[in-house]
Amino acid sequence: MSETLEKLHRGPAIRLHPDDNVVVAYREIAPKTEIPGEGVTTNTPVPAGYKIATRAIAKGEPIRKYNVTIGFAAKDVRPGSMLHSHNIEFREFDRDPRHASEYQPVVPVPEEDRAVFQGIIRPDGRVATRNYVGILSSVNCSATVVRKIAAHFTPEVLADYPNIDGVVAFPHGLGCGMEMSGEPMDLLRRTIGGYATHANLAGAILIGLGCERNQIPALMQHNGLSQGPRLLNLVMQETGGTRKTIEAGIAAVTEMLPEANDVARQPVPASHLKVGLQCGGSDGFSSITANPALGHAVSILARHGGTGILSETPEIYGVEHTLTRRARSVEVGQKLMDRIRWWKDEYSPGRDVQINGVVSPGNQMGGLANIFEKSLGSSMKGGTGPLMEVYKYAERVEASGLVFMDTPGFDPVSATGQIAGGANLICFTTGRGSMFGAKPVPSIKIATNTPMYNRLTEDMDLNAGVILDGEATLEETGEMIFAKMLETASGVPTKSEELGLGDNEFVPWSIGIMS
Repeated sequence: MSETLEKLHRGPAIRLHPDDNVVVAYREIAPKTEIPGEGVTTNTPVPAGYKIATRAIAKGEPIRKYNVTIGFAAKDVRPGSMLHSHNIEFREFDRDPRHASEYQPVVPVPEEDRAVFQGIIRPDGRVATRNYVGILSSVNCSATVVRKIAAHFTPEVLADYPNIDGVVAFPHGLGCGMEMSGEPMDLLRRTIGGYATHANLAGAILIGLGCERNQIPALMQHNGLSQGPRLLNLVMQETGGTRKTIEAGIAAVTEMLPEANDVARQPVPASHLKVGLQCGGSDGFSSITANPALGHAVSILARHGGTGILSETPEIYGVEHTLTRRARSVEVGQKLMDRIRWWKDEYSPGRDVQINGVVSPGNQMGGLANIFEKSLGSSMKGGTGPLMEVYKYAERVEASGLVFMDTPGFDPVSATGQIAGGANLICFTTGRGSMFGAKPVPSIKIATNTPMYNRLTEDMDLNAGVILDGEATLEETGEMIFAKMLETASGVPTKSEELGLGDNEFVPWSIGIMS
């Protein structure tokens, strides 16, 4: 594909597959512009990232991009017409999962040749990419307390502890007024437990009110946790209220700081990287540049023994069969189909959400007609390797290679699940320009196009638009992303870290009934 882009990037449009009936506008195209090599002339203005019909398409005929069906012609379409949500119909069609039929194992890099990064080895053998102390709330009622404890530890207060990246609060809006048992409570508890024990936290304090439904003893038992020097509990109603709990929390963190600071980075294999894969503000170039380039980096990572965590279940809907066919077993493929079925049949019927067709206004303005087209690009973040396992939200990720975690498409909620599952790095592609960070894990932002990168250079770490510009191949860009993963995991700050983002992105998935 990169060779095709190199040949055509100077023209006004890009052909992605010989069997497609569309090309994608590389730049804004005026009416009556001839598309070289396609034998068509545009009959309307076409914004950058939008599709152009390269032949007559009859009503009901599939629209094909990358030789994948992304919808159906809502009416007869003339050659040279712009194709978008106004003339592409979204509807269901058969997609045979053919579980594990195309499975091919990863060919590993010999151990002596595997990449390394400078990580922090924890006592249990897990490897951290950052070194924080975390203050977590069991319930919304203790949210103010955890924020005020963390706010006390300014850079000035932490000046004597140069190996600590910060003290960070993880408040949320749940923990009471919800179901006492079942998956909603289990999900919340494993999310909080995943953060409390995350490798990037040298220590954590869990703070509750005392009368909430999400009782701390039950949360600890659910996760198999017990109090110790690295994990402490405080209950406001027992400690003496808001002010005294803040004071007790500050004292407890202060006591943790010397040991938390007593760390040193050392070379560790890239197999210790678990990378959460995110995309936000996607556009028509996401499937052409940043997402497949990130996918190439993930395939490299897998060969070095690391893990890429693909998520956002609504954003693989329509192309899920491309993953199930690469699954390592029928059972793994069926796990993915079970999550898709739950979303379609139980969670979102009749709701105006993207898995039912319509993507966000920003996605539409960026040239994406519907969820099938968005999913086509989103799934590319996982690369082309085998699907090794499927996890529920916030479950501990143990498998290496490409795995999938069931999450919503909303970035903070999705990344929260990945981090709770053990992700120690996030790679986030964007076409429109999402601003994102996710403490305690660094986030690498990858732009799909050069104009946006140049506008938002303070927020973007890498520009995959160089693929469109003919300055680098897709493979070369993927290698740059992999190198950036290693650099970031070694402690080099990302743009979002320099800007201080990440204090408001702990958002556990709320799937239950509130009462």
